Amino acid sequence: MSTQMNTQGIQTSPNQAAPRQAAPAGKNGLALAAVVLGVIGLISSIVVVGGLLGVIGLVLGVLALRTAKRTGVGRGKAITGTVTSSIAIVASVLVAISAVWFAHKTQSCYQFNRIQQWQHCVHQQFTAR
Repeated sequence: MSTQMNTQGIQTSPNQAAPRQAAPAGKNGLALAAVVLGVIGLISSIVVVGGLLGVIGLVLGVLALRTAKRTGVGRGKAITGTVTSSIAIVASVLVAISAVWFAHKTQSCYQFNRIQQWQHCVHQQFTAR
């Protein structure tokens, strides 16, 4: 039985398949940071803070995509971070616009001291035609 040397210098028989190479073992820290900031930004977008975290996550996600293109590691996480960060930014902008619209619509109701008066005034603002 004859043996041969494969490209890694390991002896194999002619009928034996060469061992597979594992995927490159490396980490893309920027991609992970983008995912974390994107998810936290998405969760906290209801209080508009998520928009700022989303912007940071978006920048890190774009940088992580560049790194993934060069190294081949972390592309999925980079895309996930970029998408979640973008959604967090959009959600924060929508929350801010809604808050400004609501404040403008109900500005005459802010003179009342009791919550029931305020609720009644707000109800009238939205049901008045």
